[in-house]
Amino acid sequence: MNAKQFLAEFGHIANAPGGIARLRELVYQFAITGRLTLQREEDGSADDVLTNVASIRQRLIAEKKFKRSPKLESALLTPPTIDLPLSWRWSRLLDLGEINPRNQVEDDSESVVMATFVPMAAVSELHSEPIAGEIRPWADISKGYTHFANGDVLLAKITPCFENGKSAVVQGLEHNIGAGSTEFHVFRPISKDVNPAYVYLFVRSLLFRVKGEASMTGTAGQKRLPTEYFALCAMPLPPSEEQSRIVAKADELMALCDQLEAQQQKRRTLQNQLRQATLQAVAVSQSPLELKESWQRLESNFGQLFSSPEDVVAFKGLILDLAVSGNLSDIEYRHHSTGAKLLEAIAEKRIAWSNEAEDQDKKEAQTMLRKLRTQKVNFPETGLPEHWSWATFLQVSQAVVDCHNKTAPYVAKGIHLVRTTDIRNGEMNLTNTKKITEETFDYWAKRMVPKAGDIFFTREAPMGEAAIVPDGEKVCLGQRTMLLRLFPELFNNRFLLYVIRSPSFQTRMAEAAIGMIVKHLRVGGVEDLVVPVPPKQEQDSIVNIIDALFAVCDRFEKLLSKKQRVAKNLVSSSVASITGTAIEQEEEPMKAPKTELIAPVRLGTQPAVKDLAPLATILARNSGEMNAGDLWRGFGFEKTIDEFYAQLKTEIAHGWILEPAILTVKDDLDVKTTCSQDGAKLIQIIEDLGGAVYENNLFKKFDQNKVTFEEQLQLELKSGWIIKRSVAEAKVVQKD
Repeated sequence: MNAKQFLAEFGHIANAPGGIARLRELVYQFAITGRLTLQREEDGSADDVLTNVASIRQRLIAEKKFKRSPKLESALLTPPTIDLPLSWRWSRLLDLGEINPRNQVEDDSESVVMATFVPMAAVSELHSEPIAGEIRPWADISKGYTHFANGDVLLAKITPCFENGKSAVVQGLEHNIGAGSTEFHVFRPISKDVNPAYVYLFVRSLLFRVKGEASMTGTAGQKRLPTEYFALCAMPLPPSEEQSRIVAKADELMALCDQLEAQQQKRRTLQNQLRQATLQAVAVSQSPLELKESWQRLESNFGQLFSSPEDVVAFKGLILDLAVSGNLSDIEYRHHSTGAKLLEAIAEKRIAWSNEAEDQDKKEAQTMLRKLRTQKVNFPETGLPEHWSWATFLQVSQAVVDCHNKTAPYVAKGIHLVRTTDIRNGEMNLTNTKKITEETFDYWAKRMVPKAGDIFFTREAPMGEAAIVPDGEKVCLGQRTMLLRLFPELFNNRFLLYVIRSPSFQTRMAEAAIGMIVKHLRVGGVEDLVVPVPPKQEQDSIVNIIDALFAVCDRFEKLLSKKQRVAKNLVSSSVASITGTAIEQEEEPMKAPKTELIAPVRLGTQPAVKDLAPLATILARNSGEMNAGDLWRGFGFEKTIDEFYAQLKTEIAHGWILEPAILTVKDDLDVKTTCSQDGAKLIQIIEDLGGAVYENNLFKKFDQNKVTFEEQLQLELKSGWIIKRSVAEAKVVQKD
């Protein structure tokens, strides 16, 4: 293994999504390729292991105590192109023990032989977890199940258990033998020179698994790893003593991975708590100044508070709750009118509608008036701005109409029947709707034909989702949905949609729901749901504010998603590069930039809060110094290297960041003559490194103490042999 490369990549691997799992993969891969422990001459060679195993195998065959696999024994050993230590050899499980052996148990009429039964669920995906099982009479489980015993290695062969890594070294069986799922492959070593715990590392390694997954046969959901692959896959074999050291070191590193994983979970928990506390501080702000200060704290600590797209969802919920409680309203719109006056205008408009309407519309209008006369609702005690009011869906709507609660006859092409599954996150998705005929539509929508601007609301499976009917689409209410029609000139449908999506409304709705197993709302329960009512002009203003804030949230959400995706791909690329084993990905992995970002970048003059200096801000949070590569990553995975250097140049020009110096050799200098006659030592190193180098790297290559290096550097600078230049002047930054 290239230790420098591993250390350089370690932090990015560990902190990426699924990074700890990747570190575990590296441990397994290093373990079975000789890069986890040092080789010792006194350990001898793996040839000794193979000779001993072959001798034991011949003896067991002669004694008819060995289960052979004739169809497999003629297969040739085909190792991959991976370099192994000189003392190691390539081998196969077939050559080192028995494949899927059978336990030989002598019957004893005077006593019942007991054994352990192990179902698939009793084998863990985690590293070296003991298997669980149930003690049963051997006679009950000896037929129709896979046999194994203490010292064997179990491997799940069926999807998805194989991909998930279900495997174990069998140990601690109370009666030494066991049987279990027929979906296990079993390896039984026949010599103490073959450590089953080392074999366990092999079957969990990328070397075994990647090609193993590609070799699985069968239909989707029932794919299995063939016995041929299990038995014949080339396995790196170290000397016996080294096997034990490898197992011990792997266990030690896995324990460290466990600790790192626990620390990350703890850090994530603390981050969640900090975010919730910060969001709560914003939510309970009592004055515009307090709200402004809370927002500033939130903005300045965004990187520490939000690390995944899911975190932004909670942020959106806070925005909605602040908006629908009046805390995001513009002052200029307050008190020009009131919610009570708006409700009076809606009531007058509804009466006028009932007088003017005909046929079915008139019935609906009269039904609304009748329900409103008898409606009794207890409004929340939660405070609203003094000019706002509480009201029910019935009170703010022109009409609230239930669907035709039967399953419509579907056709291949026709009108969209919008079911509860077609409404999510405030959007109506019409790409996968069921279709109905015009005739069915006329009957199903006879109470009220949906039109653009209406709101569809779900009252079950799930309840509380809502979306606005888009322009130019003909849609019909599906089962368990309801239609809310507003007077658009009096009530903003997007404001009502945001209210419905707010956590505070969803909480009130959940309290009104009925049902022990599946919570749902009755039609009357939907009609009684309460919403805050600001004046119409203020509703419009609030919608604009939410739209603007959500646009920022969506941008951050996309950046976090991209950051996670890029980090995941970078990890896969790093693991593939380090191990030499490619891992299939959903998309092409990101290629690492060719530019070597290793220069130390130091903080200059601390920028003011109002200054746009993201790089200097990052440096200030990291003791004032970072290498350029880490600073770029902190700046954002979505930023190109050109964007990074453009920002770096800007902040250097302002003095917020000190520019790293590049050391180059004087033009047309005779390097060999100067070194031999004048005592120059560093210019040859610079030439060997391509003609330009950062001071820190030159010191590392000089391989002397710091004092000696600085004296030599000053000598060669004063002599004019070495020129100190800026990055731009040196022109060493190459574009990818």
